[in-house]
Amino acid sequence: MLYCTIPTKRVRESASLHLERACSALKPMTSPPPPRLFTLSDFDFHLPPELIAQTPATERSASRLLDGRADVPVDRIFKELPSLLLPGDLLVFNDTQVVPARLFGEKASGGQLELLVERVLPVAEDEPPHQVVAHMKVSKKPAVGSVLRMFSREGTSVVFEATLLGRWPDAEGPLFRLAFSDDPLALMRAHGHVPLPPYIERDKHSMSVEDVARYQTVFAKHPGAAAAPTAALHFDEALLSQLQDMGVQRASVTLHVGAGTFSPVKTENIAEHRMHSEWYSIPATTLQAIADCQARGGRVLAVGTTTVRTLESWARSGMTEGDTDIFITPGFQFQVVDVLITNFHLPKSSLLMLVAAFAGYEHMQALYDHAVKQAYRFFSYGDAMLLQSAAT
Repeated sequence: MLYCTIPTKRVRESASLHLERACSALKPMTSPPPPRLFTLSDFDFHLPPELIAQTPATERSASRLLDGRADVPVDRIFKELPSLLLPGDLLVFNDTQVVPARLFGEKASGGQLELLVERVLPVAEDEPPHQVVAHMKVSKKPAVGSVLRMFSREGTSVVFEATLLGRWPDAEGPLFRLAFSDDPLALMRAHGHVPLPPYIERDKHSMSVEDVARYQTVFAKHPGAAAAPTAALHFDEALLSQLQDMGVQRASVTLHVGAGTFSPVKTENIAEHRMHSEWYSIPATTLQAIADCQARGGRVLAVGTTTVRTLESWARSGMTEGDTDIFITPGFQFQVVDVLITNFHLPKSSLLMLVAAFAGYEHMQALYDHAVKQAYRFFSYGDAMLLQSAAT
């Protein structure tokens, strides 16, 4: 027979009091607030045109450095960087080399055009040799199969031909695939122009000696970039030697920066943005240097957003070489980079979103406000920032 015992009133009151005390000791169960959804408008800001640097600083390391690691920014000079680093830290550079990727020519009709070579394609069987991928600026796009006549650097004579093969990376792609009549890198070296960003004003058929020397890092090694990794332009040989002498380690990656780096995001919903693709490579020695740095408790410092994109692409995919279209926006979880050295970026750009993801959106806003008020120089030939990861 099954018996059921009814609790007495005293027992029920005791149990109720015990439950009340236990519940009062518990923390209230609340859901975390949903992450903020950023839009394109969140990354717009007013920049006086006179703050866009048209020429580099007289000396590479004499540019200004906004130390934004703490809540209150500190105005410094870039050559002070060694005093802000520690022995055992690791600086990772992008050692890509900018090529004279801007070329001028004409269609068979005589219509003028401009090519900006984004990358040289590897040779493939059963394909025309000497293929490149390029942006094309022309009043009316030529038909597939058209032969373009390309000018000498001075624009006075036709020196080679380029056959239009189609769009890239697919039939609806924004870029064009062409076959040059000879080795693309040799032709660009002989007849191309420094691919300065569109906000730096130059005569289209002139290539100043200063730009050739200064729109290139002092350690550039692997040719293939259509734009410079600009944060690294502040380093000169004297500064690199000083860092080495104090025990700061150095490693390199390669990411061939494309002209797409200057393209603003155009969709108000930034999740709809289609990121441009760039080729990267990380040597085994750099992977070992990162592992050693982390093991000894040092900091991994990325010099430039291109280095960040390279390292974080590897961390996510495990691939040490290939194409990346990684799009880093607030909410991104950084796995490798602890500190970032970077220039000031364009409004509504993917690079500005990367900085906000790294340093924190509100902090990024405050730093940019400070930079404008203090008349820092902006963009490729401008000044630099030193940033700490918001996650550390």
